[in-house]
Amino acid sequence: MILFRPVGSAELDLIRKSGYKEFPPRLPEQPVFYPVLNERYAAEIAERWNVSSAPDCKGFVTRFEVDDGYVSKFEVRTVGRSYHQELWIPADELDIFNSHIIGTISVIRTFSGG
Repeated sequence: MILFRPVGSAELDLIRKSGYKEFPPRLPEQPVFYPVLNERYAAEIAERWNVSSAPDCKGFVTRFEVDDGYVSKFEVRTVGRSYHQELWIPADELDIFNSHIIGTISVIRTFSGG
């Protein structure tokens, strides 16, 4: 399954340090990892949320593939409009999730504000 993840500069730096192979552990106040199912939704988050909340006013959309068999165990959740679809991965399962990423994580869009 192809998934997307909107990120800020700090998270992107950690992804880069992993060789674009994995997402960093969640912070204690982040019990769930939320990859999204489409680029449109990821771009909205990156442009509206990451740009406005990041100190450097930048947001990025990442694209990656995860093994279908593994990711099918997670329910697709619609959290707003019909295309606001995401998976909820418990933070304590992120290492397992990362091990099912096929290939590398790509940055496909960049947004800047300020």
